[in-house]
Amino acid sequence: MRVAVLGTGANGAGIAADLTRAGNDVTLIDQWPENVEVMKRSGVRVEMPNESHVTPVKALHLCEIATLRHQFDIVFVAVKAYDTCWVTQLIEPYVKPDGLVIGLQNGMTIDDIAPIVGGDRTVGAVIEIAAAMWSPGIVERHTPPEGTWFALGSLSDDTFDRLHFVAELLSCAGKTEVVSDIRSAKWMKLVVNAAELVPSAICNLPLLDAAQIPGMDPFMRIAGKEAIRTAVDAGQRVVPIFGLSDVDPADPEGLVDRLLDAVYTQWSLPQTKTTVLQDWQKGRRAEADQLNGYVLQQRTALSGDAPANRRVLEIAHRIERGELRPDPANVELLLSL
Repeated sequence: MRVAVLGTGANGAGIAADLTRAGNDVTLIDQWPENVEVMKRSGVRVEMPNESHVTPVKALHLCEIATLRHQFDIVFVAVKAYDTCWVTQLIEPYVKPDGLVIGLQNGMTIDDIAPIVGGDRTVGAVIEIAAAMWSPGIVERHTPPEGTWFALGSLSDDTFDRLHFVAELLSCAGKTEVVSDIRSAKWMKLVVNAAELVPSAICNLPLLDAAQIPGMDPFMRIAGKEAIRTAVDAGQRVVPIFGLSDVDPADPEGLVDRLLDAVYTQWSLPQTKTTVLQDWQKGRRAEADQLNGYVLQQRTALSGDAPANRRVLEIAHRIERGELRPDPANVELLLSL
């Protein structure tokens, strides 16, 4: 069986290293040239709170995909959500007719992947992991495998019987769970992402520090509750993720509080910066449009508004246009709804 991990930044490289160490035939593919060269030369170094390891890997530049003479059984897509369409189109000829493509990403990328490779070759996933990559080939993994969580679900009856196989494959990288409603599960993850990823990054602080600014934690909960109301109004179910139990479908806003508290206590170290802040500190575009922007788009389609998410998106766009810098002072802009 051949496996590819397409997009080997912090999350992709760490997961690919776990898959490789478990004895799988894994190819890492990335668009950052220095990262690929370091991985080819020195492997992937994963630094965790209690241990570190270096894993020799097979790594390819994007331009080297055209040199492949084989197809993959499994492709994990771990690029930024906004890059999903084009990288999926790039890898599609190298996916076996009965292969599977799984997006280990934020946002609703199942809707980008399935039209390209087909619903019968698409598996949806939700992932909870905290990691960073500041230097090529080196992953700072704040949540080791025992603290990482995956949910997997089918878009088609054609893939349902293979979900447990994918779950077993990923079990070396974290706890895995097969769910019956992957779209609703992905919405629940989007809810907590809308609450914390971009708002805390706007303040240029690690998540836990940002949450301590007066007014920030309540604001993040408001953004999350706008998102979950949108999900419910769009027909999604309130379902447990992150291994939570006893979720009350009649209390969707209570789930937002539980999810955000779980992120604070289980998936964040004091130094944990959200992926959005990491992108901005590297001078890169972040996924605001695929997170808070998606919530706003869906709310608007329902003839409503999501003012907290709208404000987050407006400030994020100003930062990406160079009109603002991420700064704790931006909390005043966030709270001036």
